[in-house]
Amino acid sequence: MTADQLEQLAAELGIDAVGAAPAEPYAETERHIRERRARGLFADMRFTMARPEESCHPELLLPGARTVVSAALCYYAPEPDRPPGHGRLPRYTWWDAYAELREKLDALGREIGGAYRVLVDANQHVDREGAARSGVGFYGKNTLLITQRHGSWVVLGTLVTDVELDPTPPLDADCGACRLCIDACPTGALDEPGTLDATKCLSYWTQAAAPMPEAYRAELGPQVYGCDICQDVCPWNRGVEKRRAGASLPAGAEPHVSLADWLAADPGELRRRYARLYVPRNDGRLLQRNAAIAAENVGA
Repeated sequence: MTADQLEQLAAELGIDAVGAAPAEPYAETERHIRERRARGLFADMRFTMARPEESCHPELLLPGARTVVSAALCYYAPEPDRPPGHGRLPRYTWWDAYAELREKLDALGREIGGAYRVLVDANQHVDREGAARSGVGFYGKNTLLITQRHGSWVVLGTLVTDVELDPTPPLDADCGACRLCIDACPTGALDEPGTLDATKCLSYWTQAAAPMPEAYRAELGPQVYGCDICQDVCPWNRGVEKRRAGASLPAGAEPHVSLADWLAADPGELRRRYARLYVPRNDGRLLQRNAAIAAENVGA
């Protein structure tokens, strides 16, 4: 299958960007993970950083693996006005774009043929590295993968196959001299461009079991989970904002949540309702902790 055939097939399935690269080790990425873990930059996060000997070796994810197909699905939708007394969720959680991409990649694997394995939002593979190698996007100074047409407003997924596909080249693009994301981060989590210090990241603290540092609480604003600041200011993201202006939210999308509802809910029921969110120990009280901070910030 040629690169053009792969792109056409992916477009027919509704995948926004696709690329292919040989199933080879990500040696430099593995080294970066080990170095940054030694520096404590991941705090207690595990995810793909926990086992780089696995997540940086796509050649081990499938017997006879030949090709890593990387795909991106844009999840951007305009944000409606936030009602009084409501908190905000990050865009990628408004609806389950990961589930949609997983289905599309499974369909792509059937069309390609051969044996394949789909990994979406999985700890076994560093999706960003595969996507960067295959030209789906490039690493931004905010550490996110930035695509040409959809900026960083994408979820990523991977299909490892034993079929040999024509590789697609990496993008010849970068952030240049821009440092808007670095300057906009209120806690200095991106002060080392291209490296995230999770111990200073608002998104990390909304997903951590430990209490949020007092100095960071006000910076969270109405956010009850995650953070979009470094994406909101990125120039690469302005194009998708214009292209999708006036578009309606996907069915069931939930950009805002009632803070009173979150605080009054049974913690277990709240956790089940928001199963798409990562929460340490599956403890719904941690979501309520975030809601209490947001309520203080917005005067609810």
